[in-house]
Amino acid sequence: MSVDLAVSLGLWLDRPSREVRDTATIADECGFAELWVGEMATYDSIALATSIGAATTSISLTVGPLAVSVRDPATIAMGAASVADLTGRACGVALGTSSPVVVESWHGRSRARPARTLRESATACRQLLVGERGHLDGEVLRTDGFRLRLAPPGGPLTVAAFGPAAIRVAAELGDRMVANLVSVAELEQLSRALDAAADEAQRVPRPKLCVWVPTAVDPSRAAVDQIRRAAVAYLAAPGYAEMFIRAGFEDVVTMAREGAHPKELLAAVPDDLATAIGAVGDIDTVLDQLEAYGRAGADQVVIVPSATDDDPAGERTLRSVGAVRIERTAPANVRG
Repeated sequence: MSVDLAVSLGLWLDRPSREVRDTATIADECGFAELWVGEMATYDSIALATSIGAATTSISLTVGPLAVSVRDPATIAMGAASVADLTGRACGVALGTSSPVVVESWHGRSRARPARTLRESATACRQLLVGERGHLDGEVLRTDGFRLRLAPPGGPLTVAAFGPAAIRVAAELGDRMVANLVSVAELEQLSRALDAAADEAQRVPRPKLCVWVPTAVDPSRAAVDQIRRAAVAYLAAPGYAEMFIRAGFEDVVTMAREGAHPKELLAAVPDDLATAIGAVGDIDTVLDQLEAYGRAGADQVVIVPSATDDDPAGERTLRSVGAVRIERTAPANVRG
């Protein structure tokens, strides 16, 4: 394929927690170069990435997006350096603002001024992740004097962004920007926004653009429902709501904005929404959609494989895409 492909763990809440380790080992066996290890309500991402490093052979690791209102820059840098040192792999870091539920309800932290917190965390992490002594006296975050005792983790700094303020942070301070659950048309708009912000910040070349794409090859009913369910929490979110409206899903956005129960929302979400924000179908359809994200501006398309009883750990999806990726990138004299 012409677009660079990576894999992210789905962390699907309707699946056994330990299944993600199987997803990771399959991605490694299929030759994908990078695995993104986020966190939801099960594993701590640092612990999980370390465990995955011990179970795989070569795949590089990126932890996050980590919530900048929950983890301070020194903790983030120590975590990434720990993963790199204990696994012998490069480890990147992704930063994000997360949600009020995670930050305020789960962790009891303030999520005030999320864009400022993201900017200050990215500023401090850029210092610490390359082994410099940290110094930041910010409006929200402060760090002074800490320096890694381990070697720098060696991976890129990525900023999760959707709105204008976060895009500016990514353009000015990130090695990469990542978007999640967006349509091809929306990614094209985000790519243009990143270009403009990078031009304003005089970043040449611009930071790379990555996109997470829920993916299912030859999906079962359960796989489609899994992706539909993942979208429910975003239907009324600023920016996402407008994207879904532009994509033709105004009815369910209106329901979400009016406070409909998540079960009622899920029942109303059409299958077309899953295909609008994901790569779902037979292998040719999936590959065409992944390529479409590349044409829209993605430097890296990150497969988030659906995992169901019909396709445990997303193995069918990963092996199908991996096999075609290898076939299309192999020199002509070694094919067949």
